Amino acid sequence: MGSGRRTRTFWTIITFVIVISMGITMLAPFVWMVRTSLMDELEVFSYPPRLVPTELRWSNYPAALTLLPFGRFFLNTAIMAGGMVVLQLIVCSMAAYAFARLRFRGRDQLFTAYLSTMLIPQIVTLIPAYLIVQGLGWIDTYWALIIPFAHSVWGTFLLRQFFLSFPPELEEAARLDGASELTILFRIILPLAKPALATLAIFAFLSAWQAFLWPLLVTDSMQMRPVEVGIAMFQSLYSRNWPFQMAAAVTVMIPVIALFAVAQRQFMQGIALSGTRG
Repeated sequence: MGSGRRTRTFWTIITFVIVISMGITMLAPFVWMVRTSLMDELEVFSYPPRLVPTELRWSNYPAALTLLPFGRFFLNTAIMAGGMVVLQLIVCSMAAYAFARLRFRGRDQLFTAYLSTMLIPQIVTLIPAYLIVQGLGWIDTYWALIIPFAHSVWGTFLLRQFFLSFPPELEEAARLDGASELTILFRIILPLAKPALATLAIFAFLSAWQAFLWPLLVTDSMQMRPVEVGIAMFQSLYSRNWPFQMAAAVTVMIPVIALFAVAQRQFMQGIALSGTRG
């Protein structure tokens, strides 16, 4: 009995040490970024390296963010993220409702074909998508940043799995009262699916905030660049000024870190929901 308890204690300690070591390894780059952002330009290259700046230079942040129009970059990203979140919630919820609750010939086969598009690399569809956007005259507009991402295959799959868990009596009772399918979706199903909708909204926001390649292709003017493209431009222009680069990078990360801190439960719930009944 005592031997078994000691063995469990030993493996608990080993697991704890491994988890703490992995956590420190993951946090080290972020700590280095914050440290560098508060240093003098010459102090970054001092030897031996200093773990803590001799003087905290908070002025690096406003100085770095005024070299390029980061205010406009953040506004563009907020508009793009907001549009993507709203459209994905609407489009994915309607598609998921059709695949989960409506009965029509070929539904399951169509859903399988729809899911198979996740196997296609995005780079393959990049040029056709660009040509379509260019033909519509949307280059360097918010339409080009938002509309191509108005849907999400993964988001549709997530909501469909959640909708399948609802008892069929819900919509049957509503249909007897004369409710249309849209009424059932928006007034009965969606209010019960708030956890799944919150999860999809979080992932859609993160996807928009981290978007780089597509916005780089479809935006030409400085006034339409999102924040990730702005960071890349900043790094190319001020590649030798590490404190300014790190100050800009830390500022861009703050909304993502804040969102994760507030919505950790939804992140975990999203992973759990994606594996519910099919």
